[in-house]
Amino acid sequence: MSAAALIAVMVAGVGAVSTLNAGAEENPAPAPAVTESPAQPGITPPPRLPWGQKPTEIQTGAAGTSSRRLKDAGLDAAPPDNSGAKYAPKGRTSRTGDLRSAPVAPVPPKPPALRTEALKTVAAASTVLYHYNAGSQAAVTDGAYANFGIGKPTLALTDFHSLAELAVQSADGTQVVEVGWTVDRLVNGDTEPHLFVYHWVNGVPTCYNACGFVRYSTNIRPGDTLPEDTTKKLGIQYYDGAWWVAYDTEWVGYYPASRWGGTFTQTGNVQFFGEVAALSLAPCTEMGNGRNGNSDAAAARISSVTYLNGPPVDLYVRSTSNHYDVARLSGRTFRYGGAGAC
Repeated sequence: MSAAALIAVMVAGVGAVSTLNAGAEENPAPAPAVTESPAQPGITPPPRLPWGQKPTEIQTGAAGTSSRRLKDAGLDAAPPDNSGAKYAPKGRTSRTGDLRSAPVAPVPPKPPALRTEALKTVAAASTVLYHYNAGSQAAVTDGAYANFGIGKPTLALTDFHSLAELAVQSADGTQVVEVGWTVDRLVNGDTEPHLFVYHWVNGVPTCYNACGFVRYSTNIRPGDTLPEDTTKKLGIQYYDGAWWVAYDTEWVGYYPASRWGGTFTQTGNVQFFGEVAALSLAPCTEMGNGRNGNSDAAAARISSVTYLNGPPVDLYVRSTSNHYDVARLSGRTFRYGGAGAC
């Protein structure tokens, strides 16, 4: 696998260095607070969710409820037992280039419950390698949404994460808002699927579930456990000076457009993808639900992709890995994933 042209992007105070697209300058990121940001006066959500539904409260379980029990009980989310590191590896793919590998400094201190031998191995890693199954389109929109199958892929003890997400991006791929589900021990403290949000400013990564994200819902927040083997809607919409994030039947919260100086108010590119962050080009971590995206009809799906005030959806699908497969079923739907190399 060929690496992308290298530039160093240092996250100040965190020490993560990423390999991004050629031609950008080295820009140190500020060290943003990881506490919940206060709501900004005058910013209100759209009256309807991106898929046209009026918001209604999701059904939640007790803190620490497993993804299997949530599914069996017909619930939508539950607060987690643990909170992990906010600063952890995060990949990025776009039509202008993929983040294929990133030298990584030791992860900041973690809660005692997370200090297992496996996580010590991960934290001591020098490089994280990213694998993608993606559907993308250069599209000017006010946002996008889709149905996401939520899985519980097996995460190898020495790998970072397995996730699926929607990313709305500027045309050059440097301004990004993301929402999805992830299995990530460093971020969540377990191997359950959890809701996450993330964003990039001028090509510089920030952190998971904080760093300027403003929570709106009192029922659902980034980091909550999600029910496995279910399908849920995830969406992002620009409205009233902010990029709003929706899950199932609620608005979760938003990133103020001021994070980008008010210049990022429409997409130029939209991405839907599965991502594995591993220590190897042949990882043992599963993607999606662990089934082969090309040959197994039961593989994970991202489906019914829809744009808000955009062109007709016609996704281009691709894989950057020999160990995970993607299959385009229509312009709006694809299967993806696999068991990895083991």
